[in-house]
Amino acid sequence: MTDAAESLVHIGEVAERTGLSHRTIRYYEEMGLVEPAARTEGGFRLYDEAGIERLLLIMPMKPLGFSIEQIGDLLRALDALADPHSSEHDRTAAHSLVAYTRGVAQERIAELKASTAKAEAFTRRLGRVHTSPASGPTPG
Repeated sequence: MTDAAESLVHIGEVAERTGLSHRTIRYYEEMGLVEPAARTEGGFRLYDEAGIERLLLIMPMKPLGFSIEQIGDLLRALDALADPHSSEHDRTAAHSLVAYTRGVAQERIAELKASTAKAEAFTRRLGRVHTSPASGPTPG
């Protein structure tokens, strides 16, 4: 087996390493976000480190509310930036999209932090009520 073939892993190992389900990985493939580097003679998907890294890049975008289309746009922009043959126009557009996406992600993270702070305050309040001697019996 060649070094390149040795570095390819089956979808099961990719799922284990990323925490994504087989189904999610196949869905991302169907949506054009990731492609297997190769397939076995039996048709099983094989992924290289670049494919795994791509999946790891996609993962935090979903909880931040990015759509599949937005994820695809960002991945294409990153691909354009990584391609030394990309035109200056494509590189400029890619930089703009990456900067925009970063800004949106930062805004969404700030919103999540604010929501988390409110939730933590809520649980602290419940903790004070629960431990207060005058609170009476607790439900349950």
